[in-house]
Amino acid sequence: MTLQLGDVAPDFTQKSSMGDINFHEWAGDSWVVLFSHPADYTPVCTTELGLVGSLQDEFKKRNVKTIALSVDGVESHQGWIKDIDETQNTSVNYPILADDDKKVATLYGMLQPNSDAGNTLTVRSVFVIDPNKKIRLTITYPASTGRNFDEILRVIDSLQLTDYHKVATPGNWKDGGDCVVVPSISTEDAKKQFPKGVTEVKPYLRMTPQPNK
Repeated sequence: MTLQLGDVAPDFTQKSSMGDINFHEWAGDSWVVLFSHPADYTPVCTTELGLVGSLQDEFKKRNVKTIALSVDGVESHQGWIKDIDETQNTSVNYPILADDDKKVATLYGMLQPNSDAGNTLTVRSVFVIDPNKKIRLTITYPASTGRNFDEILRVIDSLQLTDYHKVATPGNWKDGGDCVVVPSISTEDAKKQFPKGVTEVKPYLRMTPQPNK
C-alpha cells in the first residue's frame, strides 16, 4: 500500500521507549511528525534524534508531537537514547517506536529491500500528520543525508497558515514572509479579504503580506 497526501494515517498499537502506544489515541488533537530510522546506533540518525530533542519547544509551540521509529527493540532503544543524550547534549523526551516486527514500517510503506545486505531495511521517511489524522507531507531521505528539521517546521508553519487563510506560500517562504493569493479568489475580492494590501505581479500571481502577522 502506498500512502498518499490526504490519506488517513494508519492506526496501530506498538511498543515504544515510553510504553505501549495506540497511535491515534496518543496523537489526540495534535499534529504529528513520525520519522523512521534504519536501525539503532546509526550515526546520522543519532544526530537527528538529538536535534528533535533540542527542538521540542519549537514543535510544542506549533501543537506538534514527535515520534520516531526504529526496527530494534525497547532495550536497544534505551541504550541508544543514553548515547544520544550524552553525545548531542539533549534529552530524547519523546517516544521511539520499537518496531522489531516491522508492523508499522509495513503499514507506512517504509520498507526497502537492500540487495547488498540481503535483507529489508526501513528507509528514512518523514510523515507530517494533522489533527484529523490526515497525511499532509511525506519526505524520504537517502541514508547519507541528515534530515532538515528546520524545513519540516517551515512546512508545518505553511500548512497551519494555509489551512485557515486563502493563501499559499511561495518558494523559500519563511514565517512572516509575503504569501500568494490563491487563484480561486479574484483580485477584487482579495483586496477586500486582505486589508494589508494585494500586489498584482501578473493576473495569476498576486502577493499579500502574511495575514496572521
